[in-house]
Amino acid sequence: MPQRRDGFNIGFTGFILGMALAGLSSAATTAPAPGQQLPNACPDLSFTADGKWKVNDNARPKPEKVAPKSEAELAASAKAPAGAIILFDGKDLSAWKPTKWKLENGYIEVVPKTGYLVSEQSFGSCRLHVEWWTPNPSVGTLQMRGNSGVFLMSHYEVQVLDTYDNPTYADGIAGAIYGQSPPSVNPIRPPGQWQYYDIVFHRPIFDAAGKLTTPATMTVDFNGIRVQDNFALEGITSHGRRHGYDVHPDKQPLSLQDHGCVVRFRNIWLEPIAD
Repeated sequence: MPQRRDGFNIGFTGFILGMALAGLSSAATTAPAPGQQLPNACPDLSFTADGKWKVNDNARPKPEKVAPKSEAELAASAKAPAGAIILFDGKDLSAWKPTKWKLENGYIEVVPKTGYLVSEQSFGSCRLHVEWWTPNPSVGTLQMRGNSGVFLMSHYEVQVLDTYDNPTYADGIAGAIYGQSPPSVNPIRPPGQWQYYDIVFHRPIFDAAGKLTTPATMTVDFNGIRVQDNFALEGITSHGRRHGYDVHPDKQPLSLQDHGCVVRFRNIWLEPIAD
């Protein structure tokens, strides 16, 4: 779930990024003006682009539970291939900007209210692998139960959340493209176990005048199960309303969210891919 609305938006860059890295709540920010909308977008920004559901609608059907693949089954695909960019191997955080998050026992753990973890390097279209963990027993309820997020280009979030028997809204559960697309099924493991994301992300493309010509797309495998299949993103991540696209550079940092919850990450690697 997003706390910063538009990360690196032109005109908001310093203000919003500073607030995000300080771990401040979105309640303290002003909602951004709508960005470029997809041609078929519903005119009411409180609804998804297809007009079928309100953003973060509790009435939206929840995906069915399915069995995840085991860690043993995923071991080979979770291993970084030759030439991959290793962002976190459990040993050091040299690939990330300075942080107060805890590094121990091969993982990095969110220290609540210390700010996002932001990569030193910037990326565009990529294949990303990341593993995450939430506490057992679970702490909190609904959107404050193991909440974090993986932000591609610091704009586009795949939700991280303890969604094991947690009846929160469908477009805010683990495996969701937050506020836009619920996962097709829910293959989450119980809390206290490691969850696996494999994400293929194609960046949005803007022309020389800053007009969106091609939306971003995402494919997400969650614990080895495809839950997003080349979904065309409606815009940057936003809470409670659709924002649309704001023009931004072709490459931007990867960031992991501090949403005030204890969440751990490990085995993070990335391969740039063609647009």
